Amino acid sequence: MISIPFVFILLMILATIGLGMYATNKSNSASDFFVAGRSVSVFWNASAISGEYLSAASFMGIAGLVMKSGYDALWYPVGYATGYLFLLLFIAGPLRRFGAYTIPDFAEGRFDSPLFRKIAVIFVLFIGLFYTMPQMKGAGTVMTSILGWPYWAGIVVVGVVITYNVAKGGMKGITFVQAFQYWAKMFAISVPIFILFAVFGSYGNNLGVILEEPNTVPTVKAPTEIKFKGKKDYPANVAAFSTIGPSTMTFPHGAKIVKISPVRKALPGEDPIPESVAPAFNGTLDDAEKTKVVVFQPGESYTVKPYVVTKNHEIVKKDGKAVRTAPKIEFAEETMGILSMNSPVPNSPPNQKWSEPFGALTNKYQNPLLYTYSLIIALVCGTAGLPHILVRFYTNPDGRSAKRTTLWVMVLIGAFYLFPAMWGVLGRNFLPSLYANNTTDRVVIELPSILSHPLLGKILSGITCAGAFAAFMSTFSGLLVSMSGALAHDVYGKIIKPNAKPEELLKAFKYAAVIFGILSILLGLTIETFDITMLVGWAFAIAAASYFPLLLLGAWWRGLTMKGAAAGMLSGGLLSLTAIICNMLIDKKVLQIEVSPLIHTLIEQPAIWGVPLALTTMFVVSKMTASSIPVDVDTKMLRLHAPEEMGLSKNYIEH
Repeated sequence: MISIPFVFILLMILATIGLGMYATNKSNSASDFFVAGRSVSVFWNASAISGEYLSAASFMGIAGLVMKSGYDALWYPVGYATGYLFLLLFIAGPLRRFGAYTIPDFAEGRFDSPLFRKIAVIFVLFIGLFYTMPQMKGAGTVMTSILGWPYWAGIVVVGVVITYNVAKGGMKGITFVQAFQYWAKMFAISVPIFILFAVFGSYGNNLGVILEEPNTVPTVKAPTEIKFKGKKDYPANVAAFSTIGPSTMTFPHGAKIVKISPVRKALPGEDPIPESVAPAFNGTLDDAEKTKVVVFQPGESYTVKPYVVTKNHEIVKKDGKAVRTAPKIEFAEETMGILSMNSPVPNSPPNQKWSEPFGALTNKYQNPLLYTYSLIIALVCGTAGLPHILVRFYTNPDGRSAKRTTLWVMVLIGAFYLFPAMWGVLGRNFLPSLYANNTTDRVVIELPSILSHPLLGKILSGITCAGAFAAFMSTFSGLLVSMSGALAHDVYGKIIKPNAKPEELLKAFKYAAVIFGILSILLGLTIETFDITMLVGWAFAIAAASYFPLLLLGAWWRGLTMKGAAAGMLSGGLLSLTAIICNMLIDKKVLQIEVSPLIHTLIEQPAIWGVPLALTTMFVVSKMTASSIPVDVDTKMLRLHAPEEMGLSKNYIEH
């Protein structure tokens, strides 16, 4: 029998295809494909930009991260929205007045350098591919949650539908689709939560319950089945138990545990976990991995108890109080456990840590202020450096309308971001089992299903699933247009075949869309265990350290040279990218190295050093190469800033 959520998803997919086909009939020229004929109105462009910007991270990830980490996660919506203030003040108007098709167009035209176009194209692809991964993960997560499909199925569905739409209609084809999808997402994130408030109490009341009991953690109210991943999906196979009280878990099909360690990292000289708390490794050899594992037979239970840390059998104290911790177990292979009634849920932070700044997210490496500042810089500056968002300003008729569009985008996304935190609070109180297997990203999808009225729950879940699909599809559409435009226009049309005819560029655009669609699907299959919002944050950090410095200084400092801009983008952008990839490999234990908490903070959140490095390098190298400032720089600065009425602004690219 077809489920109600699947029907809503199917309707959203059909609406997306239908609107795309309708708009395709209006896409005939290269200008239509790349910049929608530069004729999109303020309202429609603001809706389309908002639809494109509100990705899987906004719809599912923020709610899941608020549920998982609490107060610390509120910086995400704040940073996302604040980035548009930077765009409004410094970038939107000048960028549109320059009148290009892509950001590499701006890079070449500002410095009269075909070489710099090649460098700029590289970062369009880096940022775009990094940003497609969380969209793909969201698609796989939704289909797994509501239909039990394999993770890859949702990825393939979204990838195929959007690749088809973009290849058929280009920018003009997706503009109407993305504008529609913004309002679909706004409806899906807001209406169900008000119904849930009517049933479970208001946001204020639910938050009050958390604040009134600072020293507790969420517990399950009835025996709860939880599926766990194996060690190949680390860290999704980890269950860190609470120091608040004992938890009992039964394994109906048995379980293999490859490691038991304390939640609090043991300091040198401290005694190991007592055998009364954690069963000793029993010497059983796992045939597949040839490593020792703790084996629980089918039906066997494990009661996990907190314990007092000792050193040489003496109690370790901090601030006059005994230090307590609890076991953390890592499953060797996929299994299912049943958490007993009233057991504290693994991986859930205490209420006080959850509800205060510098908590579960920013303090995980003991450098909370550094982590917070770096995250803010990445989100604010990264928003102002995303190529798939910036190219949208070329679709406005002029610079003034581009700035008005930006103002309306701030209003639209600001209204949207009121709601994810509400979902996170309700999820903590009423669906805490999502903590146990690190699936808080699913809270928006699964929370409606706990309503006592099953039909209403399925309808609301269907609405949120449709909204989630709108989020994946709208953002993936913009990314695919950005990357396809870069490959077709900047690589093929400007480097490989400069004399290409418009129809050849259109064909190259369509081929590029198919190539990047397939590549995005393949990348999505590799990141199932990473948080959606963390993945997006990393894409923002790369954009913040590469494109943001280029656009800020390129639009406002006449002394910027091509060599300075290139050196800054390469140093800040590539080093940030390298740091993030190293962090991902360390987290997945592909790189078996130990790094200090400070280094771990700086590689997980590189914006705090990547952005200043790029800006400083641009300034210093530009001063050293001042003789290479373009001779017509004053004319270009006038084009960027003079009102259109003066007649100095003209489109850099015309077709």
